[in-house]
Amino acid sequence: MKKYGLIGKHLGHSFSPSFFKAYFEEHDIEAQYELIELERLEGCREIISQFDGCNVTIPYKEEVIPYLDELSEEAKAIGAVNVIEVSNERLIGHNSDAYGFHQSIKPFLTYAHERALILGTGGASKAVAYVMKKIGIDVFYISRNPNGENQFSYADMNRQMISTCKLIVNTTPIGMHPNVEQEIEMPYEYLTDEHLLVDLIYNPRKTRFLHEAEAKGATILNGETMLKEQALKAYRIWNKDV
Repeated sequence: MKKYGLIGKHLGHSFSPSFFKAYFEEHDIEAQYELIELERLEGCREIISQFDGCNVTIPYKEEVIPYLDELSEEAKAIGAVNVIEVSNERLIGHNSDAYGFHQSIKPFLTYAHERALILGTGGASKAVAYVMKKIGIDVFYISRNPNGENQFSYADMNRQMISTCKLIVNTTPIGMHPNVEQEIEMPYEYLTDEHLLVDLIYNPRKTRFLHEAEAKGATILNGETMLKEQALKAYRIWNKDV
């Protein structure tokens, strides 16, 4: 029986085991999927090598890279890994987040979405930015500690910025279960029905960020579709069916 797993720090919120369990049952696949909670990554190679493939989530999508033997071209370009292929004792890093995000937002993009604000600058943020740049959307980042090109603080988010950037994506864990009362501080009053707000969080299905956006008439999208699409892509990578 093949064995896959998810590497992260706190994984009680994860829907991945139930998703893969249902997928394996539906397709008569003899496999299991486990949660691998690690306080640190030292020694992770030995753990990963016991699996036929792994996913990687917060906060290890960037930190795991030095422990790998090779990166796919896409993972290298993005600078973050969420899929590890185990092949002939070599660990190869891939990124299926970019694919999953692109698949999830394609039906919702309009001519109004020429510029985007990405909330957060971690591994998920890098995959989102990679997709947007490929399809020609200008990207600006909102960070608690802005220090790079096109990075601004949450306090910098004003009417002009919100009206100019009609696509806003939250890649931070703010509002994720169990901290569902947490809310991103931004001027929601400047949102319109031309805005598309995406939260990569899928538990809860509607964060306070999305509730506030919906109340202002914006189109909203959570991370559930992205989760499913990136997971299916990961399975294809593990089984060399890409």
